[in-house]
Amino acid sequence: MFRIGHGYDMHRLVPNRELILCGERIEYDEGLLGHSDADVAVHALMDAMLGAAALGDIGGHFPDTDERYKGISSMLLLQKVNELINNEGYFLSNADITIIAERPKLKDYIGAMRENIANALALDKNVISVKATTEEGLGAGGKGISAHAVVLLNTLDNKK
Repeated sequence: MFRIGHGYDMHRLVPNRELILCGERIEYDEGLLGHSDADVAVHALMDAMLGAAALGDIGGHFPDTDERYKGISSMLLLQKVNELINNEGYFLSNADITIIAERPKLKDYIGAMRENIANALALDKNVISVKATTEEGLGAGGKGISAHAVVLLNTLDNKK
């Protein structure tokens, strides 16, 4: 049985923070504001995975009121989400992530981002797609970065 999930997240760009996207440190003079490392792309991916398995959202599993998650790597949280879906009998078949950012340009980081996600999930990178685009100045502009993710989960049994 297949399950499809969609995730979306957005964080504001602020000074004095590292910019982390798909586990990759991006050279830039601002970073994303958030309780964890604010990896907006991984947050969208986790929400898509949890949604496909009908397990809620990342805020329910890793609330920003819990000090255990302050500054935590979103890649570690992604591994925990993967364990949650595996425990429900699902595995990730495919993930498609789109990062929306007016700045910085991300094309040189895409390969490493795909590798990071694949490694965190113990998957072949060929089932992980990461793309970057802008909103041509029509959306949130340079104030933040957002991401959408769509995933396909599969299960070995047909009971779910």
